[in-house]
Amino acid sequence: MADVDSVRRDFRENPPRTVVHLFPGQGDFSVGPLVRTARTVPRVRAAVAEVFGQAEDVAAEFGIPPLADALLSDTPPGGRELAQGPVGTAQLALFCSSVAVHRALCGIGRAPDRAVGVSFGEIAALTAAGAFDVPGGARIACLLAHHLQRCEGALTLLGAGEARANSLLRETGSAAVVVACVNDPGETVLSGPLPEMRAAEERAQRQGLSVTRLRLPFSSHHPSLAGPSEAFAAAIRPVPARRCRFPVHSAVRGGPYRPGDDLHRGLADCLVRPARLPNVLHQVTTPSPALLLEAGTGRALTRNVRRTVPPSAARALAPLGEPGFSWARRGGTHRDALLVPSALPPTEASR
Repeated sequence: MADVDSVRRDFRENPPRTVVHLFPGQGDFSVGPLVRTARTVPRVRAAVAEVFGQAEDVAAEFGIPPLADALLSDTPPGGRELAQGPVGTAQLALFCSSVAVHRALCGIGRAPDRAVGVSFGEIAALTAAGAFDVPGGARIACLLAHHLQRCEGALTLLGAGEARANSLLRETGSAAVVVACVNDPGETVLSGPLPEMRAAEERAQRQGLSVTRLRLPFSSHHPSLAGPSEAFAAAIRPVPARRCRFPVHSAVRGGPYRPGDDLHRGLADCLVRPARLPNVLHQVTTPSPALLLEAGTGRALTRNVRRTVPPSAARALAPLGEPGFSWARRGGTHRDALLVPSALPPTEASR
């Protein structure tokens, strides 16, 4: 097993040429890591207070109570409490959390050269890049939450790659369930109506595949959702959009947004088009090596990177989702390595 210090030394000697921030979707959001980190890292606490504060007026329009003081209090709400709040509460919390983590990373000299947005994460990624201001991004997040109420169905995480997932779905004899997201070579997300989804899940389990129903009360990335997609696009059209300060790569588009692209339409496309992450990860890790930092509260995207891109091309870290991340600002450029011994789990150190 390789010594972790040797991994750190190798990364210092061959520093990253590209820094990328990863913005996750709704399937990997837990408020606990944000609360814990904000209590111990003043820079994160300040970013949370700033971003959530900038979204408060929009939140009030949707009947959502102020979240900053609650999250930074001695008795912060948990994920279940957020989910039980007014429509849009959980989505607003995820959006603001991601932007706050991004800003905190920028504050320690780790600003991104580019970003990756996965599904809902595109809203925060585009906001981080300056396409939307925080109130505008918050409004889009809340509006999406309301339109998702029309998207009946379920989302299920499947321990199989895209080809195996499609073969499984053909075996079910129903076209109602589709591959919604390709996360890495061995993981996909299925989307579809509840009865057909249960049948697909049961078949997958009989074949020995891991199956996890996401705790999201809606479907997404499904061609049957054209109506909600069009309605959402029209609803967010009044939110002003500007040119991005750095490239934002969309897992749904399969590449970066370009100047002149219709960002509102792109966000609405996330309801009807699949997200494929591996190709985008290969794009943003060229030139290599690259440092990928997850601007969220979990580590799902970090895990997907490690399963997709060889460690010689990229290092992926989850600042809130894994222990050992250093929030100290260091000298030198933003391309300096960010590794501390406990930041890399044993499986990464042994590669």
